[in-house]
Amino acid sequence: MIITFLGTGTSQGVPVIACDCEVCTSIDFRDKRTRASIHIEVDGLSLVVDTGPDFRTQILRERVKRLDAVLYTHAHKDHTAGMDDIRSFNFRQQMDMPVYASSEVITQLKKEFSYVFAEQKYPGVPQVKIHEINNDPFNIHGVTVNPIQVMHYQLPVFGFRIGDFTYITDANAIPEAEKEKIKGSKILVLNALQKKAHISHFTLAEAIAMAEELGAEQTYFTHMSHSMGKHRDVELELPEGIDFAFDGLKVTL
Repeated sequence: MIITFLGTGTSQGVPVIACDCEVCTSIDFRDKRTRASIHIEVDGLSLVVDTGPDFRTQILRERVKRLDAVLYTHAHKDHTAGMDDIRSFNFRQQMDMPVYASSEVITQLKKEFSYVFAEQKYPGVPQVKIHEINNDPFNIHGVTVNPIQVMHYQLPVFGFRIGDFTYITDANAIPEAEKEKIKGSKILVLNALQKKAHISHFTLAEAIAMAEELGAEQTYFTHMSHSMGKHRDVELELPEGIDFAFDGLKVTL
């Protein structure tokens, strides 16, 4: 399995528009964070989790030539806004794109991309095949995906476990039963927004505590804001076995 971090930033990305802080003006490539998303290559499949506003740029940057399915964590715009750009894969692969999402996400996609779901479609719009998922495992061409339901304040969000890899974004609480689904993962990705308290995201301290509780061999933090600080500096504060991810990072499992 090869995991590529397409984006590791929060909803505004880093740098933030019109911000002159030391993070947003940093020349370190690791401080340039597009909206959170990952690409997974597993057993011959090419999967993407979330298509944010930077999806096109991310896919071009990583030279992804095939996409077999899209999985959505939740309906927030920074995770769905790029769905229109799956069109290129429709044209190249001559197939409708399988999309796996909860009923709430599907409802939102139908509102935001109404032209995709219209009875009379304009030529060239994205073609999707919707698969509604719940908290039960599902299968994509022989690959088992285990959803993990976490809480983003009051909004349920799906994380996903595939084999020994677990991806969690946009969470500030994980129910005990869902933690059991994560335990035993070799690689865990977990959101860590910033150091100060936030209503709907783990802080750095909370993410570290959760990572240590879940006990993965290696944890990567994602969905960081410019308020977190510079990658180079804050990375030094992390315990062994926990690191910041960055855009373009590839991990092999």
